[in-house]
Amino acid sequence: MDKEAQLVEELVKNALYRMDESTRMIKKSLVDISEDEVWQKPNESLNSIGNLVLHLCGNISQYVISSLGETEDKRHRDVEFSATGGFTKDELLKKLEDVVDTAKRIIFDSTPNQLLKIKSVQGFSFSGVGIILHAVEHYSYHTGQIAFWVKQLKNKDLGFYDGLDLNKKNIF
Repeated sequence: MDKEAQLVEELVKNALYRMDESTRMIKKSLVDISEDEVWQKPNESLNSIGNLVLHLCGNISQYVISSLGETEDKRHRDVEFSATGGFTKDELLKKLEDVVDTAKRIIFDSTPNQLLKIKSVQGFSFSGVGIILHAVEHYSYHTGQIAFWVKQLKNKDLGFYDGLDLNKKNIF
């Protein structure tokens, strides 16, 4: 395998791993919250977990599925933030998993040319690599917000890394 193919494979492998990590953390975060808490806002300037999940679905759809996957952009961003219900916790998780699975398939199938091609998304210009980086970091960012809000609601550690020794030193 040539260096270019190895680099593409490494980028894709790590992007998919990070997306799976965010999905795992969101699922773990939502285990102990009620249906009402899914739509509860910390205050008027912040979003509910339901809004954040809808927002993640919209953003990942727009960036990866529509732009990188070259399909019609059907996003209605304002609806993601104005919703006050309409989905159960399980329905939100299913919607998120479906969007993420579709996005992961598109990322996995991306060619080097697709990764280099410049696209316009939300008025910004990004290469396919930039689109993937945006989607992964945006997913991670809002995963942290969801985890923080659940920790605030439940006053408990979510145990994302239970059983792992995170104090191990780097070995070179």
